[in-house]
Amino acid sequence: MAKTIVINTEEMKTPFLRGILTSSLLDIGMSFDQAYQLASLIRQDLLDKNQVTTEELRKKVITLLNKKKINEDIIERYIAPANFNSTIMVKNMCGGKTPFSRSQHRLGLEACGLSSEKAITSTEYIYEILLNLGKDIIHSGEIGCVTYQYLLQEYGQEIAQYYVVWYDFLHSGRPLIVLIGGTAGVGKSTIAIEVGHRLGIVRSQSTDILREVMRMMTPAELLPVLHSSSFTAWEQLPENKAKKVAVNEQIVINGYLRQAEILSLACKAVISRALEERVSIIMEGVHVKPSLIKQIPTNNEAIIVPIILSVLKSHKLKERIEERGKTVHSRRSQRYLKNLKQIWTIQSYLMDEAENHHVPIVSNLDREKTIQEVMKTIVQYLTPHFSHDPNTVFLS
Repeated sequence: MAKTIVINTEEMKTPFLRGILTSSLLDIGMSFDQAYQLASLIRQDLLDKNQVTTEELRKKVITLLNKKKINEDIIERYIAPANFNSTIMVKNMCGGKTPFSRSQHRLGLEACGLSSEKAITSTEYIYEILLNLGKDIIHSGEIGCVTYQYLLQEYGQEIAQYYVVWYDFLHSGRPLIVLIGGTAGVGKSTIAIEVGHRLGIVRSQSTDILREVMRMMTPAELLPVLHSSSFTAWEQLPENKAKKVAVNEQIVINGYLRQAEILSLACKAVISRALEERVSIIMEGVHVKPSLIKQIPTNNEAIIVPIILSVLKSHKLKERIEERGKTVHSRRSQRYLKNLKQIWTIQSYLMDEAENHHVPIVSNLDREKTIQEVMKTIVQYLTPHFSHDPNTVFLS
């Protein structure tokens, strides 16, 4: 239970929740990273307090917004929300009505491959257009048309078309299975978390966690290869122990493949459950091989998107592992650096297999650009399955 209490204007006490503050900051145009960081700082500042009034909380937020030199327009929206948050009710296809959410609209634009900055700017402009229509209630399809025309004018046919496809997918009810593979240190977890946020996918699964569960169930004496890292699994293969062979690329790959084969059972089980429940999921990990897609049970409703992340320069991969060791000590970066050659061997294998199976390879040098590329890749996989006609999607 949250310790800090916020007292609202009706003298009702409610717990301070970082997620609620983050959401309100998203609605005034902040990026997710900015909003979450600021909300975390506010929570930290309130740790020594038992309670705080709503007005005191607002002053703390405004002070921090100014201190962080956040865009003045955003600060103004937070200070005077009544001038900016005129409520527009959106009528959906089933007749239900909900308030227009700028944060949700922005995420839809990011799903089409726009950067966070461009998506925020676009959503604010489109929101002004909707306000100028002078309607209290606007059909969701009309908002779609306005958004499509804006994207067509500002960013061209490709991005506008991606929006049509994404909109059609969202209203289809079909599940999306995103598989993100790559060797240690390429940023799979970070990218998966951010992509999940932008796609609105709340279920995610790391193969590292699956491996830990299987380790708890199977003693090392019975299955030693499971109790090693992917890049040292070769050491536990019986044929290598018997002959005490020297390490080479093929031996490293054989060890990795043996461990991945064991994990594939758990991976398929998780994906099969998601398909059965018709829910979207992101699975990430070194054991997500390009060939895994062929082992997934056939399901005509699900859209499956495999992606391999990579870092194409060895010194950059080394820097990433060193940096990760500074922030997350349990990663034991020295062990990773010691086995950098083996990690590089596994990446080379995954990239070769990706090419053989026509799986997209995304180079992860810049996080925002990588996320944009992943989002575009996902929409490209959706494109053959959904309508490209704006009139059919928005007006039918």
